[in-house]
Amino acid sequence: MKTIFVVDDNDTNLSLAEEALENQYDVVTMSSAARMFELLEKITPDLILLDIKMPGMDGLEALALLKSDSSKANIPVILLTSLTTASVEAHGFELGAIDFISKPFSTPVLLNRIKTHLDTDELIRERTSQIEQLQSGTVFVLADIVENRDKDTGGHIERVTMYIEILISAMLVRKVYAGEMQDWDMELVISSARLHDVGKILISDAILNKRGPLDKEEYEIIKSHAITGGQIIDQIMERTGEVNFLHNAKLFAAYHHENWDGSGYPYGLKGMDIPLQGRIMAIADVYDALVSERPYKKVFSEEEAVNIIMSDIGKRFDPKIADVFYDVKDQFKSAKAHLSEQVTLPQQGIK
Repeated sequence: MKTIFVVDDNDTNLSLAEEALENQYDVVTMSSAARMFELLEKITPDLILLDIKMPGMDGLEALALLKSDSSKANIPVILLTSLTTASVEAHGFELGAIDFISKPFSTPVLLNRIKTHLDTDELIRERTSQIEQLQSGTVFVLADIVENRDKDTGGHIERVTMYIEILISAMLVRKVYAGEMQDWDMELVISSARLHDVGKILISDAILNKRGPLDKEEYEIIKSHAITGGQIIDQIMERTGEVNFLHNAKLFAAYHHENWDGSGYPYGLKGMDIPLQGRIMAIADVYDALVSERPYKKVFSEEEAVNIIMSDIGKRFDPKIADVFYDVKDQFKSAKAHLSEQVTLPQQGIK
């Protein structure tokens, strides 16, 4: 049963609303906005009926405060009012109300308006879930194509994605670039990190899987994957219109080889001009390259990899992000070990 909060300083109105709704909804009544916010710390309703004219904090003030809290902003709110004007309605809609209901209200009107909005909200949630599943599936398929072509980086995408999650979580706790990340959909951002090497799709197998060091020309071709990765994602966005979904993926793909001091590629960006996603990925990507086997280099220990990264603070890497990395280096090591166990366990017992 869906839960509805009814907030009104008039006891009669609260009783009428409860009587009208109690057979179809779990109704929680309260006489002030202050009480509403107390209960919101314990209960998340499916909808709030909020009176505009109340002593203390009025309904419009409460609505503005509610919508300013990202954890509560998606709760639909219908404003209740006995007398309204066009300007009040306009202001209410600007603040995020989904509808107005005039008082005194009739039971059929109240039920119908609530049902309409809750059903619509449910349909939106279902459609959003379907879109998110499609988006996630697209990311995994593209990432698998890249991983399967590059024979020498098995598991790289999965490991780097886990490193990104560890690093971003630690940055948020330490409030490092937290302002820039406050509006990120973290699940989507972390998932989109899987596409950071999508540009390698256009690089020939002969170069991608070459045994031994690359020559200068081959290295330039490999470097082009940052540009082509951004271009591929641009094309997908243009054809699908899914700009928000792939925005972070493009920033991971196009800028993860830029260096803090401007010596990186493909654009030679420097410092804060490098998108945050690129600066985060730079550390995760280099760490995994260092501790993983490649035909052109030895495997470095976790300690050696950490020392190499820390020696490049202010050169290749953003100092603030590198400091966070140092704090969570043991989590990187544990994540790598955990994923290695997942890969090897299914093979045990095979002879």
